[in-house]
Amino acid sequence: MTAGALMELQANLKGLNLSHMARNLEGALRQARERAIGCDEFLIELTASELQARADSRLARRTREAKFPLMKTLETFDPSAAPDLDIRLLRDLAGGGYIQERRNVIFLGRSGTGKTHMATALGIEACKNNFRSRFVTCYGLVNELIEARQERTLQRLIQKYVRYDLLILDELGYIPFTKEGAELLFQVLAERHERGSVMITTNLGFADWTQVFGDAAMTAALLDRLTHKAHIINCPWESYRLKQSLKEKGKRSKNS
Repeated sequence: MTAGALMELQANLKGLNLSHMARNLEGALRQARERAIGCDEFLIELTASELQARADSRLARRTREAKFPLMKTLETFDPSAAPDLDIRLLRDLAGGGYIQERRNVIFLGRSGTGKTHMATALGIEACKNNFRSRFVTCYGLVNELIEARQERTLQRLIQKYVRYDLLILDELGYIPFTKEGAELLFQVLAERHERGSVMITTNLGFADWTQVFGDAAMTAALLDRLTHKAHIINCPWESYRLKQSLKEKGKRSKNS
């Protein structure tokens, strides 16, 4: 291919928004000549590279939007530290079918049992499946809602959180809310009912949620919405975090 033809083809690819193909065209042509591959194989590889680049870019955009505090994946989760966990259910949830069905997921268990790790990992899988996701602590969201009310931007913020395909609320019950905060969080969850999936991690059993929301009637109404057709995952095992720390300590001791 002449230099003029190469430049024209690159310009055409950019005009078609195939920027990755345009940037890599020259190198791909050189490799194709070196490998002596045919035109059909060359085009398949070139277009596959463009598709992969778009998928990678989309995933990066989705994970940035989700604002995960740490990138914890299913691959780094140690199921041996969670002996009662239904691994098949976790893998099934990774497929994202529950989001399409607008079903919720609730992790119940003591601190350190891996609830946040699993919720984050499932959130990352949701991003891979091109679902808009958002990770936030309950306390952080409540503070954001109170500030928005004071600044008269509450409805805009609520609609922002309603539009996510998956909203992950971490650490429900660790810090009690004011009456105003509880009512605002209830408003967000009520607005999302059957419009998007909610994933919650909590150290409280359902009977104790009144401690967080204060009002028994509001708590009952919220639980009715959240638990309807929800996947409820109990985490009764000992601290996952402690087991991981002890395992790492054991490895270091062996290597020293």
